[in-house]
Amino acid sequence: MTARSRQGEVAWWVIVLDVLMINLAMLLAYWSRYRLQWFLDVVYDAPFAAYLPFSGIFSVGVPLILLSTGSYHNWRSHVWVDQVFRAVSAVGVMLVVGLAWSFVVRPLVYSRLLLFETGIIMATLISVDRAVVRLIYGQLRRRGVGVKRVVIVGAGEVGRRVMRTVVARPNLGYEIVGYVDDNPDKGESRIGRFRGYGSVDNLSAVIDTKDVDEVIITLPWNYHRRILSVMRTCARREVKARLVPDLFQMSLSHVEVGDLGGVPLIEIKEIAFDSVELTIKRLIDLAVAVAGLAVAWPFVLLVALAIRLDSRGPVLFRQLRVGQNGERFWIFKFRTMRMGAEGELEELRDRNEADGPLFKIKVDPRVTRVGRVLRQTSLDELPQLINVLRGEMSLVGPRPPIPEEVAQYLPWHRRRLSVPPGMTGLWQVSGRSELTFDEMVLLDLYYIEHWSPWLDVSILLRTVPTVLARDGAY
Repeated sequence: MTARSRQGEVAWWVIVLDVLMINLAMLLAYWSRYRLQWFLDVVYDAPFAAYLPFSGIFSVGVPLILLSTGSYHNWRSHVWVDQVFRAVSAVGVMLVVGLAWSFVVRPLVYSRLLLFETGIIMATLISVDRAVVRLIYGQLRRRGVGVKRVVIVGAGEVGRRVMRTVVARPNLGYEIVGYVDDNPDKGESRIGRFRGYGSVDNLSAVIDTKDVDEVIITLPWNYHRRILSVMRTCARREVKARLVPDLFQMSLSHVEVGDLGGVPLIEIKEIAFDSVELTIKRLIDLAVAVAGLAVAWPFVLLVALAIRLDSRGPVLFRQLRVGQNGERFWIFKFRTMRMGAEGELEELRDRNEADGPLFKIKVDPRVTRVGRVLRQTSLDELPQLINVLRGEMSLVGPRPPIPEEVAQYLPWHRRRLSVPPGMTGLWQVSGRSELTFDEMVLLDLYYIEHWSPWLDVSILLRTVPTVLARDGAY
């Protein structure tokens, strides 16, 4: 990667290195399992070719997850611990996918213990390769290789903030050769280790004499003419110019820059998942849902029998819900109320204990004896795995509302409909029925804005103790 290569582009060579480590991990796990016979004696032998599908799953899935979480963009700016955390999270997610796939295919030659060994070795090798590469880059940067020499235009508070960042984060690979500023008191002085080279008019000479790779513009927005002049100067000398936006009251986490016939446009994007994120989320949903139904079907039969013995009526309850982008679908749950319960809703409306468009009663007279147990343990929601398989829901996401609730939404509430609804979510592990409606929506929006595969895994793991403790369940 050259000094003038873009810091924000994807580090494709790191992806290739990760794929090599992934396949090396599979090979080492196979060797230790079948040749060295560590951990357990092997009764039968299996060719390495039998595990090639798993190598393919990991080789595609792990880099795809890391790519979606930004691990290959500006990857040197992440501390090593953060890189390790992301790698372990990605490997963990794909390990779940691989195990689920093995349960579906179920050939006898597959050793699921080998998959666990592969995951451990894989996470270790990727962590080690990150550490080695960082050490190599550190040595190269100390020798001036791969370091970007930059000039800062503007020595105000924003410019000083950039300087502080470069000093505090040498791993970013920047070297500030100096700065220019039209204020004589700033441009002709020094700020710490950084020297001033006079007014902005001197920028051309500084670029030519100081071997500058990049110019960082930190001027206020009302200096737009000066900013355009600086950018033209950089363009004539084929030096990259970057602008630090002076918009401290504005979140830029969802900004997209485009153009309209050459006119630059800044778009503030709606909070929603992109296509890559939705694909990853869908793969996780399918893997876990298939594995969950494969394991839980005997228990499902027992619950169905208990419902039929406790009260008359069907085992499953269908209700119309609103999903992603307002699409309606029928949600499946175990029936927890007596027959005709929905017709009694208006009689109980004045006993509602929830705020906003929600309707909740802690002691609902319509709930059956078995239904009360199912609700307290959230087992009534188990059939929603069918909705997950059908693509109408996700394992994790906002709570799916009924149409009557959506009709009462304020405009900002509707943002929660931009992603698939979930069986569980931040609302489930943060108080469940004890939350106000607005608090639930705020948690949903936070989830949408900060989504990552690890966040889904974290919520799923936190759901288990929440359900067992019966926190806020009724």
